[in-house]
Amino acid sequence: MTLSEIAADVRVTAEQRDRGVATVDDTEADLADRLADYAEDLPCSADEAAAVVEAYADGTSVGAAGGAAGVAPMTAAKALHRLGVQGLSPLSPRQREVVRDWLDASLPRSEALALCGESEAEFALAAYVETHDPIPGAAEAAESALADAGPGEDPLDDAMSSVDELL
Repeated sequence: MTLSEIAADVRVTAEQRDRGVATVDDTEADLADRLADYAEDLPCSADEAAAVVEAYADGTSVGAAGGAAGVAPMTAAKALHRLGVQGLSPLSPRQREVVRDWLDASLPRSEALALCGESEAEFALAAYVETHDPIPGAAEAAESALADAGPGEDPLDDAMSSVDELL
């Protein structure tokens, strides 16, 4: 039996309805509205956190993003951390271990601060980062704003060789 013989007996008895692609997109709401549900867990208001994220996504420093939002640089760093931005701890991995030892009550605060060799503010920010995890829903809401900005073009891109040049 050939394919044409099999196809000769096939009949369409119903039509399939085109339903399209199902999507859920809440990005039409502005970032402050999406962060409003998490405002209680943020170190500042949802509007201020959204302003910090938007300024940071535009490429400004954490301090400048805080200034644009009208909050202290420390508050801006805390908000960005809670919204999933990585690498905000001002301490090295070894210094963060010292902070964790202090948090576990293995070291007195004065000794931990002396071992870190950083300022009170940097020590306080590192302690905050160690004791507060990013808020999952809020981090997802901020992720699109941070991803839209992208890392930008690397100014040293022309100076670096690629793998193809090695072959």
